[in-house]
Amino acid sequence: MCDDSLLPDSVARALADYRGLRDRHGVSWGEEPIGYVVQARATVYLDRRYDSWGSSLRQLAERFPGLSEEELEDRFGEVDVDRVVRDALAGDVLANLAVLRLTPAGAALEARTQVVLGDAPFRTALLLDSSRAEAATVVVDGVAHDVAAGGARVVEVARELIADGRPVDLAPLSRRAATATIRLSAGFPCRWSVTGAGGQGWYPEGVPAKVDGLLRPYFHGDDVVLAVPAEEITVEVTRGMEYATAEVTLTPAAGRETLVELTPERLYDAAAHGWFGGDMHVHLNWMGEEPAAPALAAAAQHGEDLHVLNLVAGNVAGERVYDVEALAHWVGVDLPWSDERHLARLGVEYRSDLVGHISAFGLHGLPKRFHTGFAGTVDWPPNATACEELRELGGLLGYGHPFHTPFSDTDPPDVVISRGRNCSAREIVADAALGLIDTLDVLNHSSIAATASVYRRLIGAGNRVTVTAGTDAVLSWCRRGTSSGPPGWERVYAHVEGPLTAESFMEAILLGRTFATTGPWLELTVNGHEPGDTLDLAPGERVEVVVESVGPEVETLELRTADGVIAQGPPGRLATTLVAGEPTYVVAVATGGAHPRAHHRGGAYAHTSPVYLDVAGGHVAREADVRWCLAWLDRLEAVVREFGRFDAKEQYDDHLQLYERARDVYRGRLARS
Repeated sequence: MCDDSLLPDSVARALADYRGLRDRHGVSWGEEPIGYVVQARATVYLDRRYDSWGSSLRQLAERFPGLSEEELEDRFGEVDVDRVVRDALAGDVLANLAVLRLTPAGAALEARTQVVLGDAPFRTALLLDSSRAEAATVVVDGVAHDVAAGGARVVEVARELIADGRPVDLAPLSRRAATATIRLSAGFPCRWSVTGAGGQGWYPEGVPAKVDGLLRPYFHGDDVVLAVPAEEITVEVTRGMEYATAEVTLTPAAGRETLVELTPERLYDAAAHGWFGGDMHVHLNWMGEEPAAPALAAAAQHGEDLHVLNLVAGNVAGERVYDVEALAHWVGVDLPWSDERHLARLGVEYRSDLVGHISAFGLHGLPKRFHTGFAGTVDWPPNATACEELRELGGLLGYGHPFHTPFSDTDPPDVVISRGRNCSAREIVADAALGLIDTLDVLNHSSIAATASVYRRLIGAGNRVTVTAGTDAVLSWCRRGTSSGPPGWERVYAHVEGPLTAESFMEAILLGRTFATTGPWLELTVNGHEPGDTLDLAPGERVEVVVESVGPEVETLELRTADGVIAQGPPGRLATTLVAGEPTYVVAVATGGAHPRAHHRGGAYAHTSPVYLDVAGGHVAREADVRWCLAWLDRLEAVVREFGRFDAKEQYDDHLQLYERARDVYRGRLARS
């Protein structure tokens, strides 16, 4: 899978450009320091145990007393990232970040000692942490670094460290170990994790040192050879959510190759029953430690047994659209590593931080535009215009990472739609009413519960929107929580008729034959009908509703209609009888707490698309949900008025006209209810 077909000249030149940006600017690749760019730099070191968000707020509150939390969030691009890292750690020392404490009493090096093989060079990140009342200068590998009073700086050290004019002993940073070699074999591509003392990860030569959302080192392949210390190590292997994890602990002999044959057990085989799992939102390149070539995506897709992979081109904070060269080369065709069970395509993330981000799958041509509102440009046209253009190119469209702040099913839209420019899927209520959007990534790295709540409001208000999943995994990141995790750690499963193709997968999603999951298998039927189907019932008619789950992480099953939960129980199987009254829908939900198979901080989760229950020919349009959507549009109009950037009143008016068209649709549903 690493032949020249995966690196055409235009893509090779783009990768060289990205490496140059990384070398000159670090992990931000020179992007404008808006809030999430700054946070991305911090989370190279700060995993989910550490609150970089809170650390940023506290720092800004010191500098700008009297501002509200929302006003402080608008200034996230102004934080001192190194101080954010230092303050969030609160004295902890990470394996990938040693610390030099500069105190009034002197300088002391603290580190979690790393193993180094043979005479290989060693380099590590170093936090210079000062609690002194005056500035200090530290010389690192011959370069002087000034540290402000009470300040912090992150640098890299390899050979020499001088503080207060005296050398600092670097012995705590590393220890040398004899080298052994292991060969890993499962019989098919898998995800491997090889760890030694203190959980230190080991990787094949030339492979990025990536960790997932649970801090587990990993890489993909089969018949893989790598150097490891000649001391006790643990090898784990899995293959995405349809497999369990197998594990072995061994001590390989120095100077020899040890064969490790290990195969994960399959928990379920979705494709054997016509169900294919996809990740609708993955980036090759979007800042990060190591620019990613297509071969890395190929290895990840096969190693995760991910049936469908949508690699999206998108910008970060300016005009540059990453991977647009790959999109131009491969648009409309399956990527070279696709086969009968694995389909990969290049798509688009269309981005507006004001009204939301849209993922497009299945395009057969290049779009005219990729974003609005960045680098001081206007927030025009509305996303609806992009939806229409992407539809003309054959795209399946869905809003991604929709809602970041948790809220309940009963919260009004003014709680849900916060102020500022935070990437939330604000325009979806209008686009759904007008039939311009197909899906919502109910599973994502944002708040699952909040997104599921909005999703149920949308379908309760009469919108036909399908449940999907998009991890927003970024292959160019190595240590950034779920972003550096493997593609497909959340998936949408679609029930496909016939062979897997881009067209058959899109058709299944458009028909609503889906569920989204962090791992559990979830199967819903209503009188034998699956999600996407519509039953036309007479008032008083009874139907049997059944949900079945597979997966050790499931703790609770729920069956829900537009009116709420109608049955709840333990995993395995849950059934109930429903008497038809008002038109409604039925969805199933599976939940569970933290689990090794669930990468999301919210734990295990799965949610189906609806089975619709029409009654006497009427389709669901629950009054409370329709009025909630109307209130949403009122709140959205106010937010766009306050935070939108426009060159002319006509541009703002285009947003208002869109919302008024959507209001007309919802008012029409009220009139019929």
